[in-house]
Formats: sequence, structure tokens, C-alpha cells
Amino acid sequence: MKSEEILLQTADVKVRVMQLPPGDATTWHSHSEVTDHMVGLSGRILVSLRHPDETRELQPGQRCQVEVGRVHRVANGSGVEPASYLLIQGVGRYDYNPAN
Repeated sequence: MKSEEILLQTADVKVRVMQLPPGDATTWHSHSEVTDHMVGLSGRILVSLRHPDETRELQPGQRCQVEVGRVHRVANGSGVEPASYLLIQGVGRYDYNPAN
């Protein structure tokens, strides 16, 4: 199960450190207003996106952005080690819309 540490939360910005156990992943989802900005902190983070389908791999220090409305999920790419990333979400009202 993932764990999170909230570093900052306002009405339109949320900043967290997210940790995923080996092999764990978020569900597929999108956001209506916020853009996700992710920075790899430890391990191997895989950001999978739809339409078009692609996967971005984040090693520590690497970053990527997921635009508003794009369906995505984040996974630990290691079967043996935890992985963590910095997640900055904004600017706008945060929501989490599950996708199939």
C-alpha cells in the first residue's frame, strides 16, 4: 500500500512525497483541473499514460508532467525495492477521477 507525506496543501496546490512498495501502482485516473508534476526521488517510477499510450520512466532527479484530463497511473517499476516521487499538483481544484 502506498504512503504519502503532505508537504503543502492550499485550495489550489498540493505537494506530497509519495512512496510505493515494490510492484505497487495507483489506479488509472485523471484530474479535471490540476496538472501533475512528478520528480523521481528513489527507485524506479513508471508513469503510464493513455491517448496516446506511452510510459515514462523516472530515475532519481528526473521529472515529467501529466496534463489536465490525461488518463494515467504511477507504478513502482521494481519488484524488490520501494520507490518514491515528489508529486506537485496545481493550479486548480484537486480531484481524482477513476478511469477504466
